[in-house]
Amino acid sequence: MSTTLSKVAIVTGGARDIGRQVSLKLAKAGIKVCFNYLSDPKNAEETLALIKEAGGEAIGVQGDMTKAEDVKKLSAACVAAFGNKVDYLVNVTGGLLGRKVLADLDEAFWDAVIDVNLKSVYLVCREIVPMMDQGSSIVNFTSQAARDGGGGGAMAYAAAKGAVLTLTRGLAKELGPKGIRVNAVSPGMINTTFHNTFTKPEIRANVAAATPLKREGKPEEVADLVWYLLSDSSSFINGESVEINGGSFFA
Repeated sequence: MSTTLSKVAIVTGGARDIGRQVSLKLAKAGIKVCFNYLSDPKNAEETLALIKEAGGEAIGVQGDMTKAEDVKKLSAACVAAFGNKVDYLVNVTGGLLGRKVLADLDEAFWDAVIDVNLKSVYLVCREIVPMMDQGSSIVNFTSQAARDGGGGGAMAYAAAKGAVLTLTRGLAKELGPKGIRVNAVSPGMINTTFHNTFTKPEIRANVAAATPLKREGKPEEVADLVWYLLSDSSSFINGESVEINGGSFFA
């Protein structure tokens, strides 16, 4: 356990897959973690158990990060548990929700995809940034889809993640003078529930075969990158989006 026990992190979407590994990575570094989850208490309980087993300290808070009142609930719970200062913020919340081509892309679906991927980042940053001081840092989640337009039926998702990339750069300019860094990670094909749900096995196999490293990425590898970007090891990196895709795409 490190000596950063006074540090506090908020991780949205922090109960499963990449979010879980980010929560666990931070907790293992001695950081107190307040993670959010949407609807599955079992995932939250498992994540809390893993953190406790690793000697860390965390709370899990249910809420929909597309709703301002739930974001405030997350903030209040974190303040009650760990105080009113946040050192690290990781916005993992997001998702594809489904694959729809333009002809089938109804307005309600478009709005839902934009909200969960983009509005959530805006709402959480608006709420949490006032609790952050000089030396704090934020990592947002964009996607390889933001650069290449995404796979079939992922246009809305790609557009939302592209907007997260732009939002990250705008925040980096606005918050940099206050000593708060803002960066993003841009995963390619990572072995997660996301692809278990929305990507056919044969497509996953083809993508892995076409990747120079000949495999999918692991959630733990993304978590390692997130921690690097949060930490002082990356103290002069700001407004950047780092691709993590095994060499399948170069920005």
